[in-house]
Amino acid sequence: MGRSPTPAEPIDPSTDPFAEGHEDRTAPELYAVRPHGGPPNSGGWIVRVVPSACPALSSDSAEPERQANPDLFWAGPALGSHEVIISAPDPVTSLAQLTVEQVSVAMETWRVRMRAHPDAACLHLIVNERPEAGAAIAHTHAQLYAFEFVPAMIARERERFGAYATRTLGSNLLADLVQEEVRRRERIVAIDGEAVLMSPYGARFPFQLLLAPRATRMRFEDDGPIAASMLHDALGRLTRRFGSSPPLNLWVRTAPSGAEHFCWRIDIVPRLTHIAGLELGAGVNLNTVAPEQAAAELREI
Repeated sequence: MGRSPTPAEPIDPSTDPFAEGHEDRTAPELYAVRPHGGPPNSGGWIVRVVPSACPALSSDSAEPERQANPDLFWAGPALGSHEVIISAPDPVTSLAQLTVEQVSVAMETWRVRMRAHPDAACLHLIVNERPEAGAAIAHTHAQLYAFEFVPAMIARERERFGAYATRTLGSNLLADLVQEEVRRRERIVAIDGEAVLMSPYGARFPFQLLLAPRATRMRFEDDGPIAASMLHDALGRLTRRFGSSPPLNLWVRTAPSGAEHFCWRIDIVPRLTHIAGLELGAGVNLNTVAPEQAAAELREI
Protein backbone atom coordinates (compact mmCIF):
# COMPACT_ATOMS: atom_id res chain seq x y z
CA MET A 1 0.00 0.00 0.00
CA GLY A 2 2.93 2.33 0.53
CA ARG A 3 4.22 3.84 3.71
CA SER A 4 1.94 4.89 6.53
CA PRO A 5 2.37 8.57 7.42
CA THR A 6 3.75 9.55 10.76
CA PRO A 7 1.97 12.37 12.62
CA ALA A 8 3.18 15.88 11.84
CA GLU A 9 5.42 17.63 14.31
CA PRO A 10 3.47 20.18 16.38
CA ILE A 11 3.90 23.79 15.33
CA ASP A 12 5.85 26.05 17.66
CA PRO A 13 3.60 29.14 17.89
CA SER A 14 6.56 31.38 18.69
CA THR A 15 8.19 30.69 15.32
CA ASP A 16 5.00 30.43 13.23
CA PRO A 17 4.91 33.38 10.77
CA PHE A 18 1.22 32.71 10.05
CA ALA A 19 0.11 32.79 13.69
CA GLU A 20 -2.21 35.54 14.91
CA GLY A 21 -0.09 38.29 16.46
CA HIS A 22 2.70 37.75 13.92
CA GLU A 23 1.15 39.87 11.17
CA ASP A 24 4.41 41.83 10.91
CA ARG A 25 6.21 38.66 9.79
CA THR A 26 4.43 38.62 6.42
CA ALA A 27 4.05 41.16 3.64
CA PRO A 28 1.15 43.60 4.16
CA GLU A 29 -2.13 41.75 3.71
CA LEU A 30 -4.23 41.87 0.56
CA TYR A 31 -7.46 40.77 2.23
CA ALA A 32 -8.70 39.42 5.55
CA VAL A 33 -11.89 38.25 7.22
CA ARG A 34 -12.29 40.01 10.58
CA PRO A 35 -15.75 39.34 11.99
CA HIS A 36 -15.41 42.06 14.64
CA GLY A 37 -13.58 44.60 12.50
CA GLY A 38 -10.14 46.05 13.00
CA PRO A 39 -7.39 47.66 10.91
CA PRO A 40 -5.39 45.75 8.29
CA ASN A 41 -2.40 43.75 9.53
CA SER A 42 -3.81 43.45 13.03
CA GLY A 43 -5.26 40.54 15.00
CA GLY A 44 -8.84 39.37 15.10
CA TRP A 45 -8.79 37.69 11.68
CA ILE A 46 -10.09 34.23 10.85
CA VAL A 47 -8.65 34.06 7.30
CA ARG A 48 -5.85 36.26 5.99
CA VAL A 49 -4.37 36.73 2.50
CA VAL A 50 -0.84 37.99 1.82
CA PRO A 51 1.47 38.11 -1.20
CA SER A 52 3.81 35.15 -1.47
CA ALA A 53 7.24 35.83 0.02
CA CYS A 54 8.79 33.93 -2.90
CA PRO A 55 6.39 34.55 -5.80
CA ALA A 56 6.51 32.20 -8.77
CA LEU A 57 4.61 34.79 -10.83
CA SER A 58 4.69 38.59 -10.93
CA SER A 59 3.19 41.37 -13.02
CA ASP A 60 6.65 42.73 -13.89
CA SER A 61 8.37 39.45 -14.73
CA ALA A 62 11.26 40.13 -17.09
CA GLU A 63 11.14 38.94 -20.69
CA PRO A 64 13.76 36.18 -21.09
CA GLU A 65 16.51 36.65 -23.63
CA ARG A 66 15.39 35.56 -27.09
CA GLN A 67 17.22 32.57 -28.47
CA ALA A 68 18.45 32.39 -32.04
CA ASN A 69 16.47 29.18 -32.57
CA PRO A 70 13.19 29.43 -30.62
CA ASP A 71 12.08 26.05 -32.01
CA LEU A 72 14.76 24.51 -29.81
CA PHE A 73 14.99 27.01 -26.95
CA TRP A 74 11.98 29.07 -25.90
CA ALA A 75 11.00 30.69 -22.65
CA GLY A 76 8.38 33.25 -21.68
CA PRO A 77 7.97 35.66 -18.76
CA ALA A 78 6.38 34.28 -15.58
CA LEU A 79 3.51 36.78 -15.65
CA GLY A 80 0.69 36.76 -13.12
CA SER A 81 0.34 36.90 -9.36
CA HIS A 82 0.92 34.53 -6.45
CA GLU A 83 -0.94 34.83 -3.14
CA VAL A 84 -0.98 32.90 0.13
CA ILE A 85 -4.31 32.32 1.87
CA ILE A 86 -3.82 31.53 5.59
CA SER A 87 -6.76 29.25 6.30
CA ALA A 88 -7.17 29.99 10.03
CA PRO A 89 -5.22 31.45 12.97
CA ASP A 90 -5.07 27.99 14.58
CA PRO A 91 -1.48 26.61 14.53
CA VAL A 92 -2.39 23.35 12.75
CA THR A 93 -0.82 21.57 9.80
CA SER A 94 -3.97 20.41 8.01
CA LEU A 95 -7.40 21.61 6.97
CA ALA A 96 -8.61 18.34 8.50
CA GLN A 97 -7.84 19.77 11.95
CA LEU A 98 -10.19 22.71 11.45
CA THR A 99 -13.95 22.67 11.94
CA VAL A 100 -16.21 22.41 8.93
CA GLU A 101 -17.25 26.04 9.55
CA GLN A 102 -13.60 27.13 9.37
CA VAL A 103 -13.06 25.17 6.18
CA SER A 104 -16.16 26.81 4.71
CA VAL A 105 -14.86 30.32 5.48
CA ALA A 106 -11.45 29.44 4.04
CA MET A 107 -13.02 28.11 0.82
CA GLU A 108 -15.24 31.16 0.48
CA THR A 109 -12.06 33.23 0.73
CA TRP A 110 -10.52 31.10 -2.03
CA ARG A 111 -13.45 32.14 -4.19
CA VAL A 112 -13.21 35.81 -3.20
CA ARG A 113 -9.55 35.94 -4.15
CA MET A 114 -10.11 34.08 -7.42
CA ARG A 115 -12.71 36.71 -8.31
CA ALA A 116 -10.11 39.40 -7.59
CA HIS A 117 -8.27 38.38 -10.78
CA PRO A 118 -10.93 38.66 -13.52
CA ASP A 119 -8.37 39.11 -16.28
CA ALA A 120 -6.30 36.02 -15.43
CA ALA A 121 -6.07 33.44 -18.20
CA CYS A 122 -6.05 30.63 -15.64
CA LEU A 123 -6.53 30.38 -11.88
CA HIS A 124 -4.89 27.52 -10.00
CA LEU A 125 -5.44 27.17 -6.25
CA ILE A 126 -3.41 24.59 -4.34
CA VAL A 127 -2.96 23.30 -0.80
CA ASN A 128 0.31 21.54 0.05
CA GLU A 129 0.30 19.91 3.49
CA ARG A 130 3.47 18.71 5.23
CA PRO A 131 7.07 19.00 3.91
CA GLU A 132 6.70 15.65 2.09
CA ALA A 133 4.13 17.37 -0.14
CA GLY A 134 6.14 20.54 -0.67
CA ALA A 135 4.88 22.75 2.17
CA ALA A 136 7.57 25.25 3.18
CA ILE A 137 5.54 26.51 6.16
CA ALA A 138 3.75 24.02 8.41
CA HIS A 139 0.73 26.21 9.26
CA THR A 140 -2.10 25.15 6.92
CA HIS A 141 -2.53 27.54 4.01
CA ALA A 142 -3.51 27.66 0.35
CA GLN A 143 -1.73 29.32 -2.57
CA LEU A 144 -3.42 31.01 -5.50
CA TYR A 145 -1.64 31.35 -8.84
CA ALA A 146 -3.25 33.76 -11.31
CA PHE A 147 -1.58 32.96 -14.62
CA GLU A 148 -1.56 35.23 -17.65
CA PHE A 149 -1.31 32.07 -19.74
CA VAL A 150 -3.01 28.67 -19.66
CA PRO A 151 -0.61 25.88 -18.58
CA ALA A 152 -0.40 23.02 -21.09
CA MET A 153 -1.98 20.39 -18.82
CA ILE A 154 -5.01 22.57 -18.17
CA ALA A 155 -5.26 23.53 -21.84
CA ARG A 156 -5.42 19.82 -22.72
CA GLU A 157 -8.27 19.32 -20.24
CA ARG A 158 -10.09 22.28 -21.79
CA GLU A 159 -9.75 20.74 -25.23
CA ARG A 160 -10.92 17.35 -23.99
CA PHE A 161 -14.07 18.88 -22.47
CA GLY A 162 -14.73 20.64 -25.77
CA ALA A 163 -14.14 17.53 -27.88
CA TYR A 164 -16.46 15.48 -25.67
CA ALA A 165 -19.19 18.12 -25.92
CA THR A 166 -18.86 18.12 -29.72
CA ARG A 167 -18.99 14.33 -29.93
CA THR A 168 -22.00 14.04 -27.59
CA LEU A 169 -23.94 17.06 -28.87
CA GLY A 170 -23.33 19.22 -25.81
CA SER A 171 -22.91 16.83 -22.88
CA ASN A 172 -20.51 17.70 -20.06
CA LEU A 173 -17.59 15.30 -19.59
CA LEU A 174 -17.36 15.47 -15.79
CA ALA A 175 -21.13 15.48 -15.29
CA ASP A 176 -21.47 12.31 -17.36
CA LEU A 177 -18.55 10.71 -15.52
CA VAL A 178 -20.13 11.47 -12.13
CA GLN A 179 -23.49 10.12 -13.28
CA GLU A 180 -21.93 6.85 -14.42
CA GLU A 181 -19.82 6.50 -11.27
CA VAL A 182 -22.91 7.02 -9.11
CA ARG A 183 -24.74 4.38 -11.13
CA ARG A 184 -21.91 1.86 -10.65
CA ARG A 185 -21.19 2.82 -7.01
CA GLU A 186 -17.93 0.84 -6.83
CA ARG A 187 -15.65 3.90 -6.62
CA ILE A 188 -18.00 6.25 -4.77
CA VAL A 189 -16.92 7.24 -1.24
CA ALA A 190 -19.69 9.65 -0.23
CA ILE A 191 -22.51 11.78 -1.61
CA ASP A 192 -24.28 14.77 -0.10
CA GLY A 193 -26.55 17.52 -1.41
CA GLU A 194 -23.69 19.47 -2.99
CA ALA A 195 -21.01 17.06 -4.13
CA VAL A 196 -19.86 13.55 -4.93
CA LEU A 197 -16.59 12.15 -3.55
CA MET A 198 -14.94 9.26 -5.38
CA SER A 199 -11.68 7.46 -5.90
CA PRO A 200 -11.31 8.08 -9.62
CA TYR A 201 -11.05 5.36 -12.24
CA GLY A 202 -7.41 4.88 -13.16
CA ALA A 203 -6.24 6.74 -10.03
CA ARG A 204 -2.53 7.45 -10.28
CA PHE A 205 -1.83 7.30 -6.54
CA PRO A 206 -3.10 5.30 -3.54
CA PHE A 207 -6.22 6.84 -1.99
CA GLN A 208 -6.35 9.63 -4.56
CA LEU A 209 -9.76 11.35 -4.40
CA LEU A 210 -11.86 13.51 -6.70
CA LEU A 211 -14.60 15.82 -5.44
CA ALA A 212 -17.12 16.93 -8.08
CA PRO A 213 -20.19 19.15 -7.71
CA ARG A 214 -23.66 17.63 -8.04
CA ALA A 215 -24.76 20.59 -10.21
CA THR A 216 -22.49 21.30 -13.18
CA ARG A 217 -20.79 24.69 -12.96
CA MET A 218 -17.82 25.77 -15.05
CA ARG A 219 -16.00 27.83 -12.46
CA PHE A 220 -15.46 27.29 -8.75
CA GLU A 221 -15.43 31.05 -8.25
CA ASP A 222 -18.95 31.49 -9.66
CA ASP A 223 -21.98 31.62 -7.37
CA GLY A 224 -23.14 28.24 -6.09
CA PRO A 225 -22.24 25.57 -3.53
CA ILE A 226 -18.53 25.08 -2.75
CA ALA A 227 -18.82 21.62 -1.12
CA ALA A 228 -17.01 22.59 2.09
CA SER A 229 -18.72 19.84 4.09
CA MET A 230 -17.66 17.21 1.57
CA LEU A 231 -14.06 18.42 1.49
CA HIS A 232 -13.93 18.39 5.29
CA ASP A 233 -15.44 14.90 5.27
CA ALA A 234 -12.89 13.67 2.71
CA LEU A 235 -9.93 14.93 4.73
CA GLY A 236 -11.42 13.50 7.91
CA ARG A 237 -11.81 10.07 6.32
CA LEU A 238 -8.16 10.09 5.23
CA THR A 239 -7.09 11.13 8.72
CA ARG A 240 -9.06 8.34 10.36
CA ARG A 241 -7.87 5.77 7.81
CA PHE A 242 -4.20 6.53 8.47
CA GLY A 243 -4.35 7.60 12.11
CA SER A 244 -3.16 11.14 11.33
CA SER A 245 -3.49 13.67 8.53
CA PRO A 246 -1.33 12.38 5.67
CA PRO A 247 0.92 14.63 3.62
CA LEU A 248 -1.13 15.66 0.61
CA ASN A 249 -1.54 17.92 -2.37
CA LEU A 250 -4.93 19.39 -3.18
CA TRP A 251 -5.94 21.63 -6.06
CA VAL A 252 -9.04 23.30 -7.44
CA ARG A 253 -9.54 22.91 -11.17
CA THR A 254 -11.65 25.74 -12.59
CA ALA A 255 -12.37 26.70 -16.19
CA PRO A 256 -9.51 28.60 -17.87
CA SER A 257 -9.99 31.29 -20.49
CA GLY A 258 -11.29 29.98 -23.80
CA ALA A 259 -13.31 27.16 -22.22
CA GLU A 260 -16.85 26.73 -23.53
CA HIS A 261 -17.50 23.41 -21.78
CA PHE A 262 -16.00 22.64 -18.38
CA CYS A 263 -16.85 21.77 -14.78
CA TRP A 264 -14.87 22.61 -11.68
CA ARG A 265 -13.59 19.93 -9.31
CA ILE A 266 -11.16 19.38 -6.44
CA ASP A 267 -8.40 16.75 -6.63
CA ILE A 268 -6.83 15.34 -3.45
CA VAL A 269 -3.61 13.32 -3.62
CA PRO A 270 -2.21 11.87 -0.37
CA ARG A 271 1.57 11.49 -0.64
CA LEU A 272 1.86 7.92 0.57
CA THR A 273 4.36 6.71 -2.03
CA HIS A 274 7.31 8.21 -3.87
CA ILE A 275 7.25 9.19 -7.53
CA ALA A 276 10.26 7.41 -9.04
CA GLY A 277 11.82 6.43 -12.36
CA LEU A 278 8.80 4.63 -13.82
CA GLU A 279 6.51 7.59 -13.27
CA LEU A 280 9.04 10.27 -14.17
CA GLY A 281 10.70 8.47 -17.04
CA ALA A 282 7.80 6.69 -18.73
CA GLY A 283 4.75 8.53 -17.46
CA VAL A 284 3.40 5.21 -16.16
CA ASN A 285 1.96 5.30 -12.65
CA LEU A 286 2.12 2.23 -10.44
CA ASN A 287 -0.77 2.48 -7.98
CA THR A 288 -0.56 -0.24 -5.33
CA VAL A 289 -4.14 0.31 -4.09
CA ALA A 290 -6.97 -0.16 -6.59
CA PRO A 291 -9.40 2.79 -6.52
CA GLU A 292 -12.24 0.34 -5.82
CA GLN A 293 -10.43 -0.87 -2.69
CA ALA A 294 -9.59 2.66 -1.56
CA ALA A 295 -13.22 3.74 -2.01
CA ALA A 296 -14.49 0.72 -0.07
CA GLU A 297 -12.13 1.38 2.85
CA LEU A 298 -13.00 5.08 3.01
CA ARG A 299 -16.73 4.38 2.71
CA GLU A 300 -16.58 2.24 5.83
CA ILE A 301 -15.03 5.00 7.92
